[in-house]
Amino acid sequence: MHLNLKGKLISLDEPLVMGIVNYTEDSFYDGGRYFSEEKLAEKIKQQVMEGADIIDIGAMSTRPGADEISEMEELCRISHLLDLLNDQFPDILVSVDTWRASVAEMAVGKGSAMINDVSGGTFDEEMIPMIGKLKVPYCLMHTPAKPDVMQQRIHYDSLISDIIYFFGEQLAKLKAVGVNDIMLDPGFGFGKTLEQNYLLMNNLQAFSVFNLPLLVGISRKSMIYNLLKITPDEALTGTIALNTVALFNGANILRVHDVREARDTIGVVKAVKGEEKARSIIHG
Repeated sequence: MHLNLKGKLISLDEPLVMGIVNYTEDSFYDGGRYFSEEKLAEKIKQQVMEGADIIDIGAMSTRPGADEISEMEELCRISHLLDLLNDQFPDILVSVDTWRASVAEMAVGKGSAMINDVSGGTFDEEMIPMIGKLKVPYCLMHTPAKPDVMQQRIHYDSLISDIIYFFGEQLAKLKAVGVNDIMLDPGFGFGKTLEQNYLLMNNLQAFSVFNLPLLVGISRKSMIYNLLKITPDEALTGTIALNTVALFNGANILRVHDVREARDTIGVVKAVKGEEKARSIIHG
């Protein structure tokens, strides 16, 4: 399994790490922390040095209850971030977290390697045709509604089956406009209760039916800190534990705030899987 990012075939034989950089005021964990150019550059440099394969930049918070920023504000913030990346980190692969087609177009024009759309093409009807035009990899995420109301839309006939149906519908639209490089994100924390998030984690392998890369983003989320009755700042250990489970259940990309810890997690899981494979060969 591979991804074509800016003409480079990136193997997914070993999971990738996607580092999160939020240029926002109110993201649930790091909102406002990196709102100066100096701090943004420091954060990006740290993630690159720690081994991020991709840097995922976003300008609008999508935490539960978050309000939208204007299209112009999002365009300005993403443009500024891409200028910074192009100037100081020209070789890093960049993903842009947006659900707006206009932002996607601008971002790819400035060198973004892929688009990460939390709406799965449902918030902006122009997004899927735009991805077809841009010919870049696309992360298709499941959510039932926009962030301001998504936690009111938590009722499913069958959670896993409903998400599979959603993916099937959206994939058909993407294929119709010629999009081939697609990864799936089941949308942890987006219109799901605590119990539903853990049901989803336990059933990740159900999405292998699509034979597409699976991206998992659970870093420091409420499914960890609400369960453990701690703060997002204290949720790194829980994140490592859940990322371990995700890797054993088929995750190909980990989207994280803490790159070094994710890289270490992948290394340990790889070693365990290697031992399991060796035992299976020995014992036939």
